[in-house]
Amino acid sequence: MALTEFLVTYITGFISQGGYGIITVLMALESMVAPVPSEAVMPFAGFLISEGRFSFEYVIIFSTLGSIIGSLISYYAGAYGGRPFVERFGRYFFLDVHDLEMTEKFFKKYGEEAIFASRFIPVIRHLISIPAGIGKMNVLKFSAYTIAGAALWNAFLAYVGYGLGNNWNVVLKYAEVLDYVVILGIILVVAFFVYKHRKSRKREP
Repeated sequence: MALTEFLVTYITGFISQGGYGIITVLMALESMVAPVPSEAVMPFAGFLISEGRFSFEYVIIFSTLGSIIGSLISYYAGAYGGRPFVERFGRYFFLDVHDLEMTEKFFKKYGEEAIFASRFIPVIRHLISIPAGIGKMNVLKFSAYTIAGAALWNAFLAYVGYGLGNNWNVVLKYAEVLDYVVILGIILVVAFFVYKHRKSRKREP
């Protein structure tokens, strides 16, 4: 079994076994400071839609529910913990004050609409809720922007996975090439987290 096929088989198996509940949990973590990218969750959920094991509507509903839950947790962490929260706990999730500063600048530049736009930007979407909480943004408006952005992004990724599932036989023809891409991707992700961890450690007093 090729590596690509192995990953798809076992990750979709894990998500299928956990059902919509595991999608909610993973997407809640994705919307917080936990290093769980939506790109590693939603396409596999979409794959399961193509196999008839999941419903597209429920996948979007439960993934977006997870996104708003995680975002609200981060929002209130910002409202009551602020910058000290990231300074104290961010390093455990490969995040540091620099990440927060970058996100704060993005939030200040684009205003409340940044909550919607951030759903499509890696790193920033993990942290954007914190400056929103620090700034005491209206929680109803915050929730509306978060739900709208998350629903669109989650639907897009699920659709990508759905297309992958419907063309799985074609994908398998190029499995060997995809294996190299996957391996390279894994190496880059690991290297990125190691770099972030070392960078965070160097900044510690």
